[in-house]
Amino acid sequence: MSKLLIVAVLLLTACGTGRPESLVDKEELTVAIRSDVPLISFEDGNGNYDGFNIDVAEYLVSRLGKQISWLEIPAGEQLSVLTEGRADAVFAHMSITPERKKSIDFAGPYHVDFQDIAVRPADKDVIRDVRDLKGRRICWVRGTNIAQRIVDERRVPAIPVQARDYNACLKMIEEGGIDAISTNSQILAGLLTKPGVDLHLVGATFNEQRTSIGIRKGDVEGCEELNRAITAMYQDGTARTLLHKWFGNAGIDLSAVSVPQFEGCS
Repeated sequence: MSKLLIVAVLLLTACGTGRPESLVDKEELTVAIRSDVPLISFEDGNGNYDGFNIDVAEYLVSRLGKQISWLEIPAGEQLSVLTEGRADAVFAHMSITPERKKSIDFAGPYHVDFQDIAVRPADKDVIRDVRDLKGRRICWVRGTNIAQRIVDERRVPAIPVQARDYNACLKMIEEGGIDAISTNSQILAGLLTKPGVDLHLVGATFNEQRTSIGIRKGDVEGCEELNRAITAMYQDGTARTLLHKWFGNAGIDLSAVSVPQFEGCS
């Protein structure tokens, strides 16, 4: 068999392995983000994106030796943007759930946080814990699982009220349409920085939130490379620096910053 034929056979064999396209195969990654969450990911008024997720994404993607093309998405498109092939990774403060893993995979988590509750100041002595949400209306942003976790996991019969995004939640609680907003404490900390927002952070700590990177189903190599980059981010002190940069004055406990336990790539 000639050398040329051997090479051709090897190439055909490699192509036949059926390995899904990985984000490591690309020079530029399309990274999907939200732009309406203060401190997390937002527009700075000059057409640029800023926030904790933006800094984390830029660090991790640069560790992979790639460039970023940002893709702004609304709430509810975190999964479809991957399944439809419009993005290579999603940095939208998503937590890992069995339901989401049916259609996408996850790298990380890149941060572990907990759920908290924000209420009107007048209700701070009435709603002090997740159990106090019984019979009360809570905001349910499309594409999130926070309300379901309160009802299903905590067995608290709260009343979820759907909203398109967190800005709608803020308007609803101001107008009396809901009694509380519950989500990741980092997201709540950001919402409380918005001008005109007058809410009390309860300080409840429940339902661990494993904040992770959404990636396309089957991208094991991409997952492994991102996990290595996340490890480096913690080991070189970048994670601690970014957490204190964005949440150092938010009242969130940042005393213990260590490499999260990864979900695993499969």
